[in-house]
Amino acid sequence: MSRYTGPVCRLCRREGTKLFLKGDRCYTNKCAVARRAYAPGQHGQGRRKTSEYGTQLREKQKLRRIYGVHEAQFARYFHIAERKRGITGENLLALLETRLDNAVYRLGLAQSRPQARQLVRHGHFTVNGKKVSIPSYQVRPGDEIAVRPSSRSMEQFKAIAESAPPTVPAWLSLGDDRLSGKVLSVPTRDQIDLDIQEQLIVELYSK
Repeated sequence: MSRYTGPVCRLCRREGTKLFLKGDRCYTNKCAVARRAYAPGQHGQGRRKTSEYGTQLREKQKLRRIYGVHEAQFARYFHIAERKRGITGENLLALLETRLDNAVYRLGLAQSRPQARQLVRHGHFTVNGKKVSIPSYQVRPGDEIAVRPSSRSMEQFKAIAESAPPTVPAWLSLGDDRLSGKVLSVPTRDQIDLDIQEQLIVELYSK
């Protein structure tokens, strides 16, 4: 599958908000959104009236880019969410949140979701003791995520083990060694700290 290889800060500027795609840089004055708070391109600073469809589309694109999934994959997540019991928008967010790469990011084992995705692809993590190198792998309540023993000597993971523990969402718990964690439950909407109006996405796909 192809992947986006262009400047990720351009994506944040296009959506008009921080998507936190570059880790610590997003919290500094070097953040592109903080320096140039308008869309990229020669018409980025022009005034443009957004239609109802345009608002829904931008919300969908923002969520898709936050989690780094392609259009076809995102559509599959939506159809799965639609068939599940409960509220479709909240089901969709829960499915995206329980991707393995996102769980690794939420546990503080990577600085950003793109970095977490790369680390997972390179086989640095296990789920219930077995190596998993698929970023989209769905973790479930009771699953234990850990850095592989052979990867713990990497400088990146050594620094994490020696640093102060981060704040993790309530649906996860962090191990005492700082290099492992456990999935406690399926995340609820109030446990997902994203400024997303998921109902707009549901309306977009319902057309």
